[in-house]
Amino acid sequence: MSDEPLAPVARPKTTGLHEGEIRPGVAKVDPIIIADGVKRTFGGLTAVNVEHLEIPRNAITALIGPNGAGKTTFFNLLTGFDKPDEGSWTFDGTALAGVPAFKVSRMGAVRTFQLTKALGLLTVLENMKLGATGQRGESFFASLFPFLWRKQDAEIEERARVLLKKFKLDAKESDFAASLSGGQRKLLEMARALMTEPRLVMLDEPMAGVNPALKQSLNDHIRSLRDDGMTVLFVEHDMDMVHDVSDWVIVMAEGAVIAEGTPDQISSNPAVIEAYLGAHQGKSLAAGS
Repeated sequence: MSDEPLAPVARPKTTGLHEGEIRPGVAKVDPIIIADGVKRTFGGLTAVNVEHLEIPRNAITALIGPNGAGKTTFFNLLTGFDKPDEGSWTFDGTALAGVPAFKVSRMGAVRTFQLTKALGLLTVLENMKLGATGQRGESFFASLFPFLWRKQDAEIEERARVLLKKFKLDAKESDFAASLSGGQRKLLEMARALMTEPRLVMLDEPMAGVNPALKQSLNDHIRSLRDDGMTVLFVEHDMDMVHDVSDWVIVMAEGAVIAEGTPDQISSNPAVIEAYLGAHQGKSLAAGS
C-alpha cells in the first residue's frame, strides 16, 4: 500500500449562510467577522469605505473586485497591518480595532501575502517551525537551557512535518526556501500559517504567479481548510477558481461593497458585471464550469 497522502476530498459547498434578502452587508447566520463603518483614506483617495460586512464562519468566502477596489487594504485593516481612519470590527466577538498584527495572529486570524514571505536562506522545515507560537526557546533566559524547550521543539518539528506531508512538501524539508518554485512557496506559506492552529485563514491572491499544474492542488488545500473546521477569506482575480472553490462571494469597487451572494448569483449580477466581470460574462464563470 502506498504511503502517499490521499488528496483532500471536496464536500458540497456550504449553504444557508445568510439571513433575509441578499444585499451588500446582509446578516450572516454565524459570522466570524463583523465590520462596521470601516474607512481608510490616503490623501484625497478613499481606499476603503465599508459600511457593514459580515464574514460567515466555516465557509470559503472570496473577496473580488477590480484593481484598486480596496481589497488588500481591507485585508491589511482586518489583520492589524494598517489602521483605519474610523470604524470597528470584531473577530469571534472580540474587538480588533487597534490590535497589532502579531496579536491578531495569536488570536487565531492569520493571513498570507500576494508576494510570499518565505525566508529564503532558511530551510523549508525551519520556515515551518517559525510559524509556531508560544515557543519557550524564544525567551533569552530559556534559550540558555535547552532542557527547558527541547521537548516542545521536537513536538513543533513533528507537527511541521505532518503539515509538509499534507502539502506534499515533505521531500523539500531540507531544501532552502529560496529554491522552491512560486507555487511551492504559496503552499509553504499556507502550511506555515496552519502552524498557528488558526480559526480564520486569509489568503491574498493565492493563485498569483502559480503554475497551472499546481492550481488544482491549491484549490484542494483551500477546500481542506474548510473541511477541517476553519474559515477562509481570500482575495482573487481568477474567476474560474472563485466559482469553483468559494461558498460566498463579496464584491468591492472603489472601496465599497457593491454586492454579495453565491458564485452563481454574483456572475449574473448586473452591478458586478458592469464593475468587474466584463469579458468573463458568458464564459466559464457564468456557465458554472
